[in-house]
Formats: sequence, structure tokens, C-alpha cells
Amino acid sequence: MKIKHIVYALLGIGIVALVAYRIKSNSEIGKVGNVGPSIPTVTGIILKPQIFKDNISLSGTLEADEQIDIRSEVSGVVESINFKEGSKVSQGQVLLKVNDIELQAQLSKAVTAKKLASENERRAKLLLEKQAISQEEYDIASADFQSASAESELIGAQLSKTSVRAPFSGTIGLRAISKGTYVTPTTTIAKLVNTDELKITFSVPEKYASQISVGTVLTFTTSDSNEVYEATIYAIDPEVDIATRTLRMRAVMDNRDKGLYPGAYANVQLPLETVNDALLVPTEALIPVQNGKKIFVYRDGVAKEIDVEIGARTGSVVRVLTNLKPGDTVLTYGVMALKDGAPVDVVLEELEPLTAVQ
Repeated sequence: MKIKHIVYALLGIGIVALVAYRIKSNSEIGKVGNVGPSIPTVTGIILKPQIFKDNISLSGTLEADEQIDIRSEVSGVVESINFKEGSKVSQGQVLLKVNDIELQAQLSKAVTAKKLASENERRAKLLLEKQAISQEEYDIASADFQSASAESELIGAQLSKTSVRAPFSGTIGLRAISKGTYVTPTTTIAKLVNTDELKITFSVPEKYASQISVGTVLTFTTSDSNEVYEATIYAIDPEVDIATRTLRMRAVMDNRDKGLYPGAYANVQLPLETVNDALLVPTEALIPVQNGKKIFVYRDGVAKEIDVEIGARTGSVVRVLTNLKPGDTVLTYGVMALKDGAPVDVVLEELEPLTAVQ
């Protein structure tokens, strides 16, 4: 019986102790709850004027300065091929010879006819001076001579075309014929390309057209290399393409020691303008609103909301055009939940200078 009373007594003491502990805990929680709301910590930057190079990124294609398909102007059997595939050739160099035996025979006949016509014209002139023939008979003899001369010159011109020459210096490609092939003016013999200079053709949106002129130097990279090359704009189309609303331009580069190939893709970086005192902020600092963008700045211990206009941007920075000045502290991270006038603690960070690419 005594043991039972002891057990009851211990249980009662335990219950009392538990109730006392819970009352004390709730009392401490109530004291903590009476403390004011905590001040959020956000990151920010101090605005400094920076050099800002606004570029536009475009796709272009490398093209040879000069490029043609070599063909023969006359039909015939190829008598000789005087070039090595893939080699350099000079302007005027004979690349191949078409058999000209028939033309040689025609030329010999035409020369003989010309001599005869010349002699007849000479005799007719003497007779005309003696009034032995009429003016009409002399005119016929003179016309025969001129016709024979023209025929001789025509055949001579055709004969010269049996030697196919390089119209400009360059690299000749793989040949599509062999010695003995019968060629016509439609037969492609090989491709001749001048790669000492390369052209880059690209199209620029019309809104940027006024910012670009002949002589502008651009940079570009290719898909097979990270090396940066330079080219200079030398020609601009006189009108905007109505279908695409773009303006075609062409730049040229010296390729003599670059080893680039025509037809390659070029990622063009075209400079639009350079601003020496631009104000750049991280893109995460911008908050979209119905009529534009806003930014929070830190002033007098609180976050101040400011409406701004923006210019060119990249994936990480944007140029702010209005309502900010050098020395302002722009809040960058943790701003989405802020309210105008809310107190904040600011941790400053550095903004690396960047170039805007559109």
C-alpha cells in the first residue's frame, strides 16, 4: 500500500514538473515574439562610370575575293593539261590546250582568201583611177577584201581561245576532265579561287544601319577556331531588304597568312558605339513593371524604388540611361521581396567591366 502511494506521488511530481517546463518555454517564446522584425540583408554595388562597347552579334559567310568555274569557250578535244590540281597559278597562265588543227586549216584558207581579195582590191583601185571600171565595181572588190579580213580575224580569235588561260592569280581546284576529253563551253574543267583576300557578307537589322559606315572595322571568329580575326567593311547595299528588314554589308580581310577557307561560317561582332561613362548594372537588379523597369537603390538606410530606362544589354549586365548617377548604391540580389522605404543591410560587391553584345 505504501508503494502504491509512493508511485502516485512520483507521477504527480512529474506532471507538475512538465507543466512548469511548458509554461516557462511558452513564456520565453512570447518574449522572443515581442522582438521587432529582422532587417533583410541584400547585396549591392556602387555605380562607377565604365567604358562601354556596344556590339551586335551577327552570322556571316566567308567568300573568296574572286571565284570562277574554268571553261573552254570553244568545243574540242583536250590536247594538254598544264596545271596541277590544288596548285597556285598566275594570271594569264595557260591551263589547258584544246586541239586546234581544224581551226588552223580554216585560218590558212582565210588568209589565202584575204590575200586574193587584197590583190583584187588593189587592181580595182588602179582601174578606177583610169576610169576603166565603175565605182560600184570597185566598192564590190573593196567589200570582198574587208569581208575576207574579218573572216581571218574571226578564225584567229577562235584559235586563240583554244588556249584556256587563268583570268586571275589564285588556287586551282580539282579538275573534272582528263587529256582527250571532248569539252564544250558548258563543261566545267576546274574551279579557280583567289583566297589571298576573303569577303564576309552579313545582314544588319535596319535600326542599326545609321550607326555603321564604310571603313568600320569588325571582328569575327569561325566555328573551327577561337582565334579572333579582323575585317573592314568596304561596301553596303543601297537599300533595305523588304522581306527581312535588314541591310546587307560586305567586309574584306587579308587571308594570305590566315589559312581560312571560303564558305566557312563567321560569327561577326560588329561595333555600334563606344561610351566612355556608361552606367552598368547586373540584370538581376532590374524588376519588370507594367510600364517599364525599376531598380532599388540604398539611401539613408532604406531601399528606394526608382523607375529607369535601359539601353543595350547582355546576359549579365544592362546599361541604365536615366535616373541613376555615379556613386549610387544599386541593390542587386534579394530585391524581389523588397518594398519602397524598407530598411535593409547592404553587402557591397564589385561589378566587372563588360562589353554589351546584342
